[in-house]
Amino acid sequence: MIRLTSLDPVPETLRGAVLALGNFDGVHLGHQAVIGKAVELGRQQARPVIVATFDPHPVRFFKPDVKAFRLTTLDQRESLFEALGADAMMVFEFGAKLAGTTADEFVTGLLGRDLGISAVITGSDFTFGKGKQGDVALLKSLGREVGIEAHDVAPIEEGGEVISSSRIRDALWSGDPQEAARLLTRPFAIRGMVQHGDKVGRSIGYPTANIDLGTYIRPKYGIYAVTGLLPDGRVLNGAANLGIRPTFDPPKELLEPYFFDFSEDLYGQEIEVAFHHFIRPEAKFDGLDALVAQMEKDCDEARRLLGA
Repeated sequence: MIRLTSLDPVPETLRGAVLALGNFDGVHLGHQAVIGKAVELGRQQARPVIVATFDPHPVRFFKPDVKAFRLTTLDQRESLFEALGADAMMVFEFGAKLAGTTADEFVTGLLGRDLGISAVITGSDFTFGKGKQGDVALLKSLGREVGIEAHDVAPIEEGGEVISSSRIRDALWSGDPQEAARLLTRPFAIRGMVQHGDKVGRSIGYPTANIDLGTYIRPKYGIYAVTGLLPDGRVLNGAANLGIRPTFDPPKELLEPYFFDFSEDLYGQEIEVAFHHFIRPEAKFDGLDALVAQMEKDCDEARRLLGA
């Protein structure tokens, strides 16, 4: 898949593309409907399909101190967009310039003149332009003036409630990865480089692959049944601690997966850890013996859950 930014010239082979436009942080069921409509239209018109996303998220630009909330990295989104049938990903770099772009300039200048888009598909609640002055009705109106066909896709509902990234974040914050997975159509997963730690896990027989959480949302601190995807495609079962390791000083926020029946060196490799079940909240233990005894129970429970 080709990755572009809004600052780069669009290759001639991608001009005239159909554009799926949104934040698409979760790439959940609702987002998939928008992207699916773009792919369908692109195939009908024999045009390439580009999926656009914003980085950083506009919320992060306007509220830089807001707590971490990202559900995916750009690399994860690229993989997901490709799997949904897109030909390229366009990253709109959200800074002061884009935040100050008027709705008219966004459509006629950026989408029309600069990117050469022939059609755009968005969610029906999409807003754009300085001060969120643009909505779907204005997008369609401005698009007609410059030959851009515009369509919107209604939110996906189930049980009378819209599927949204906010619902997924709430599920993760409350320790319900299964509900998050249902809305995402896949388990929530953190991808990162395995880094060296203090080797405590190795010394007590539970070597972990330490991963910094970066800008990801922080799911509820605790122990999870997880799977790990290795660079070579192997999938490992395991149990992971996500939190600040209160038994040890100083506290340090990490994701620490321990993979069953696995002893290879993963340092410096990028792996993806998927969250399947929440086992228990993080706890502080009086000593290593109590911690190890609980870890044995946690691993037994993780094996049971992942084998069910």
